[in-house]
Amino acid sequence: MIKAEQIRKAYGNLQVLKGISIDVAEGEVVSIVGASGAGKTTLLQILGTLSRQDQGSVTINGIQTEMLVKNQLARFRNRHIGFVFQFHQLLPEFNALENVCIPGFIANRPRHETEKRAKELLEFLGLAGRLDHKPAELSGGEQQRVAVARSLINDPKVILADEPSGNLDTENKQELHKLFITLRDQFQKTLVIVTHDRELAGMADRTITMKDGKVDG
Repeated sequence: MIKAEQIRKAYGNLQVLKGISIDVAEGEVVSIVGASGAGKTTLLQILGTLSRQDQGSVTINGIQTEMLVKNQLARFRNRHIGFVFQFHQLLPEFNALENVCIPGFIANRPRHETEKRAKELLEFLGLAGRLDHKPAELSGGEQQRVAVARSLINDPKVILADEPSGNLDTENKQELHKLFITLRDQFQKTLVIVTHDRELAGMADRTITMKDGKVDG
């Protein structure tokens, strides 16, 4: 599903990624761990096509992403990859339903179809009574579940998460961790999760440890 080969990335004279190669199978949950500064988030951004590698290749679902030009890449990302971030990245002026719908609207999906699916996802995530609430009116756990629903709206094959439970209390962390396994089991998603949380890393099918821009071991 995801194949990265000899990924290198530098910012000026700082070599952040030094020849990373990883394979993630379809339906697999993989956690990426390591100390701050190891290159985890940079790697995730490159896997998600949010950043370009200096060298190497990234193939997702058979598509070699570096061969896509800017507009093609944006369409590919919108339709094939869902993102969940530590700080949710919800738009404050829109309510939960509207936030979830945005990627669907960007993909030019019909409004009725997109809103119907967004409601289904939010109801599945226990937010049926919060559709009209803006992010400031939601708890941290609720905001993160809205972000998860948003990541699913276009039915992407791949979900990438960057420290998704880093801003949550213990109870909400545990609920989110269970949810990621549900995404694999019920929605057949492939997940790559960057985390410092040992419990979340331990729930993955496999853990990749990074150190100084390389896979450690």
